[in-house]
Amino acid sequence: MTRTGIGYDSHRLVVGRPLVLGGVVIPHARGLAGHSDADAIAHALTDAILGAAAMGDIGAMFPDTESEWQDADSMLLLGTAVARVRDAGWRVVQCDITVVAQEPKLATHVPAIRARIAEVLDVAIGQVGLKGKTNEGMGFVGRGEGIAVIAVANLEPS
Repeated sequence: MTRTGIGYDSHRLVVGRPLVLGGVVIPHARGLAGHSDADAIAHALTDAILGAAAMGDIGAMFPDTESEWQDADSMLLLGTAVARVRDAGWRVVQCDITVVAQEPKLATHVPAIRARIAEVLDVAIGQVGLKGKTNEGMGFVGRGEGIAVIAVANLEPS
């Protein structure tokens, strides 16, 4: 039996923070605002994996009301969620991620992000899909106010 989960996350772009996506620091004038490092890729993927395992979401597992998660490395949170899902008898077999950002362009960073995600999920890089899209100037993403991410993850019994 295969289980599929969908995750979504978005954060505002602000001055004074690094832009971290998929565990990779992306050179940009602004970064994402959030309680942790605000890595929207890691957050959406964590929700997709937890959802597929019917284990809640990132906010329940790592509440932003707890100071221990302040400025936390979201890839560490992702790895922790993957370990808990594995302990529950599941393994990630594939994921696909769409980053919706007017800027910056992500094409040159895709290989490094895919490699980092594959490492944390303990899968081959070919099992990690990643695409960047713009919002054609529409909405908060199109105005350059933030970044949104949609992720899908497939799990199988381990």
